Amino acid sequence: MTVEVFLDDTPGEVRGMVSRDGRFHHLLLQRDDAVAGHRLGTRSVGRIIDVQPGLKGAFVDLGTGPLPGFLPFRGPNPLAVGQKVEVEVVAEPRERKGPTLRLMGPGQGDPRVLVEGPTVADTLARLAPGVPVITGLAAIEAGLEAEEEAMAAGRIFPDTGLDLRVERTRALVAVDLDLSPVPGVSSGAPARARANRQGLVEAARSIRLKRWGGLVAIDLIGVGHDGEAILGAARQAFGMDPDVAFGPVNRFGVLQLSLPWRLTPLEEILNGPGGRRRPEQRAQDVVRALRAHLLSDTTTPRVRARCAPDEAGLATPGVAKLGPRADLVADAALAPGAFVLEAV
Repeated sequence: MTVEVFLDDTPGEVRGMVSRDGRFHHLLLQRDDAVAGHRLGTRSVGRIIDVQPGLKGAFVDLGTGPLPGFLPFRGPNPLAVGQKVEVEVVAEPRERKGPTLRLMGPGQGDPRVLVEGPTVADTLARLAPGVPVITGLAAIEAGLEAEEEAMAAGRIFPDTGLDLRVERTRALVAVDLDLSPVPGVSSGAPARARANRQGLVEAARSIRLKRWGGLVAIDLIGVGHDGEAILGAARQAFGMDPDVAFGPVNRFGVLQLSLPWRLTPLEEILNGPGGRRRPEQRAQDVVRALRAHLLSDTTTPRVRARCAPDEAGLATPGVAKLGPRADLVADAALAPGAFVLEAV
């Protein structure tokens, strides 16, 4: 297996990608404007501000603003309002909810971060130990390609005829596997079995790129499956994480499993509540595109980016870090999300 690791360290946002045999399996993002205390693996001192026996947990002020963390407890309630605790983030914020925490022990002092969670570079080293890290223009291009793939809902695979669609609702992640008519590919039992195996692998990869968790329902191709064979393929596709729970294949040909929530979903990082790209992310797009142009064209003395005024204001700090060859101009004639790069 060929493994490649990419690190795009553009001012404002760091991206890390892991590719295996030419297919992206991980897309990591850390924005400068993200709350460090909410990052997966961060350890903090917090103060209990509310105990909810009905939710079997407590809300914790982490000193990071109005969004408290949630600390679940098991058995009798061991927590009291005002108590100081040391906690670790085990799931990042999502759906306007704060991070989920794990109790590490008693805490002292004001709410604050003790140890920040792993950086993108740290996580890449854990996912692909010893693999050289590719940076620069190639990493920028890899990040854009991985993002495009992650945000796609479906794809057809001509080699097997697999038609895959992965969508998320409020209740669960729905995966639909189908067999598309492709010249040279039969629709018999062996073809269905082959497409189902590939579908499990591709569904796991897509969900991982999207950074999703929760209940997953996979509608397999056909019925009357070999349940043990399907479960074996699913375990291999989704990994051996002990927190992943697999259910049996039911008589309707649906496999259910539960994945742990750990990361903020990709669409919540990139988009606002209405599903449109966040202004901060549009500004980041300008900075990244300008950096890519500077790396690909090292002879032009100065390159200017023109974009909408609101985005120009947000992009200014990042552009300033690109060096003296980078320039930025606010252009009221450009619509939000549109930008132009030009030699000066």
